[in-house]
Amino acid sequence: MKAEIVAVGTELLLGQIANTNAQYLSNKLAEIGVNVYYHSVVGDNVDRLSLMIAETAKRSELVIFTGGLGPTQDDLTKETVAAHLGVGLVMDDDAMSKIEAFFVQRKTKMAENNRKQALVIEGSVVFPNDHGMAPGMAVRKNGTTYVLLPGPPSELYPMVEQYVMPFLMQLLPGQQVFHSRVLRFFGIGESALEERLLDVIEKQTNPTVAPYAKEFEVILRITARAKTMEEAEALIVPVEDEIRERVGQYVYAVGETSLHEVLFQTLRERGETIACAESCTGGTLASLLTSLAGSSSVFAGGIVCYSNQAKHTLLDISNEILDTDGAISETVAKQLAENVREKLGATHAISVTGVAGPGTSEGKPVGLVYIGLASEGMPTEVKQIQLAGRRHAIIGRAAKFAMFYALQRIKER
Repeated sequence: MKAEIVAVGTELLLGQIANTNAQYLSNKLAEIGVNVYYHSVVGDNVDRLSLMIAETAKRSELVIFTGGLGPTQDDLTKETVAAHLGVGLVMDDDAMSKIEAFFVQRKTKMAENNRKQALVIEGSVVFPNDHGMAPGMAVRKNGTTYVLLPGPPSELYPMVEQYVMPFLMQLLPGQQVFHSRVLRFFGIGESALEERLLDVIEKQTNPTVAPYAKEFEVILRITARAKTMEEAEALIVPVEDEIRERVGQYVYAVGETSLHEVLFQTLRERGETIACAESCTGGTLASLLTSLAGSSSVFAGGIVCYSNQAKHTLLDISNEILDTDGAISETVAKQLAENVREKLGATHAISVTGVAGPGTSEGKPVGLVYIGLASEGMPTEVKQIQLAGRRHAIIGRAAKFAMFYALQRIKER
C-alpha cells in the first residue's frame, strides 16, 4: 500500500508550528508495513488544496490529511475532499451531541460555527474524538482511501491509536501481522552504529532493521511480518541477539521511552534516590527528572551551582581548589557529586561541570565536560567527555551522558 501524508495549515508553511504529526504517522504506518512515499504541506486555500488532492489520487492508495477540521472559515479540509469526491457533508449526531454537551457543561453559549465540526463526509467511517470536538473520518473511492484527522496532536494521537490503526489493519491484504521492537542506544552515533551493523541491516528483508537518529541518541527499529505475533517475535529474537552481541553496551532501553524515564523507573524499582549538582547544564537534569509524575519518590533535589561563588557557598568547594584546578576539572566534579549527595541524603548523585560555549573558559575548550558520579558504598567516579556542536546541543548531550553514566553505575551497584 502506497501512502502519503498531507498536513493542512498555513501556520505550518510559516514555520509557526512544527509538523510533528507527519513524523508520528509515518512511524505508526511503518509498524504495520505501510510505505509512506510523500509528506506534503498545503496552506488553508481551496484551490491549492484541491490541486493537492487531485495529485494524491493519482499516486497513492492511502492519503492521510491532518488539520483543517475546525469551526472557522479557513478550516476547509473535509469540504474540499468531499467536493473532489463529488459527495456532500452530513451531520454526525454523536459528534453534535458531544459538542453541545461541552458548552452546556461549561455554561457558555455555543457559537453556531461549532456545528461545522460535527459535519462528516457522506458515506465515511467516523472516528470519534475522545479528546476534542471534530471527529475524524475515512472514505474510499476509486481505489484510494482518504483519512481525515484533526490537527492538534493531543486529539490526533489517541484517535490514531484507538480507532485509525484498527481501521487501517483491515485494509491490509493477507491478514499479516507487523511487529516491531525498538532498541534505544546512547553513546554511539548513527553512522558508527550503522557501520558496526551494516551487514545485519543489508541482509535483512524480514525482519527489516533501520537506524534513526533522535534527540542526541539513536534508535534501531526491527520490524517483522508474519501470520501471527508469535511468529513475528521468533523472527526478531535472533536478529536482536546478534545486535546486542555487537553493540549491546550502548543499549539502554527497549520501546518508546527516554533516558530520564528509564533512570527514574530504575531508581523507583530499587527504592533509591538521586541528587544532582549542575553547572554547565543549568538545571537541565533536574528539569527532566521532575517532568515525570512521581519524581519526588526518587529525586532528592538539585543545586544549580553555575558560578564559582555558588560552588563555594552551596557545596563547600574551596576557593583554593577553584583557583588551582579550576571549576572545570575532575577534582571539582568529584567534590560536587560527593557533597550534593551528602547534603541531600541521596543514594546517588550526579555532577556536571564544563564549557558549553560559545567561547572557552579557564583556557579549556568548548565542549569539555566532567561528570561526577557518587554513590553510597562505592568510590566516586568522574567521566571526562569532549562534545561538539552549539551551546544548546552541548548542554543537551551533557545531560544525556550524565543520565546514561548514572544508569550504568546504578545497575552495577
